[in-house]
Amino acid sequence: MNVILLGAPGSGKGTQAQRLVKKYGILHVSTGDIFREAVAKGESIGKEVQSYMKAGALVPDELTVKVVATRLDRPDCEKGFLLDGFPRTVSQAQALEKILETKKKKIDVAVYLKLTEQEVIKRLSGRRHCAQCAKVYNLVSQPPKKADQCDACGGSLIQREDDKPETVKKRIVVYQESTQPLIVYYQEKKLLETVSGDGDIDSVTQTLYRTLDRFLQSSR
Repeated sequence: MNVILLGAPGSGKGTQAQRLVKKYGILHVSTGDIFREAVAKGESIGKEVQSYMKAGALVPDELTVKVVATRLDRPDCEKGFLLDGFPRTVSQAQALEKILETKKKKIDVAVYLKLTEQEVIKRLSGRRHCAQCAKVYNLVSQPPKKADQCDACGGSLIQREDDKPETVKKRIVVYQESTQPLIVYYQEKKLLETVSGDGDIDSVTQTLYRTLDRFLQSSR
């Protein structure tokens, strides 16, 4: 099963993706993780990506598609994958289709985690990451036991540049202009399933499970 997980920044895609790939035995392919790894390693592509991330802008299609195409070539994608953070534009979606056609594969379902703009700002502004182990917290919904300290390793918690309020607002504008058309795109292809992301993590997960289980049953 090949799945695309869509939603605004802060809609919970990363958290839900981890649960979905574990349940269904497919690979989690996150452009955000790939990009951040490149930034951390100081690679040339990482420096280019970092400039866009700090500005709250999307990484250019050509660069993003190149990264994803390379990742999907690996053997661990053979049993299926979940794309998180890609595609973000209709042109990326079209490029993805061409990539998959050469591999004789296709997207089976696109799941849209729907969330209000107000909730997106609230969630992202409260998000913190451990500087050592990268564990993610939220000061509102998933706070650490001790302020500014990771429960898992004791590392310091930081707020990323792309999670600061002023950058969040820019990200939302970019998302609405570039990514929202994807909802219509996959809806017209009859591949879209919409799930509300406004709820506690476990309840959203259960709704996603029911949605994908229903899809699997209908596709047999």
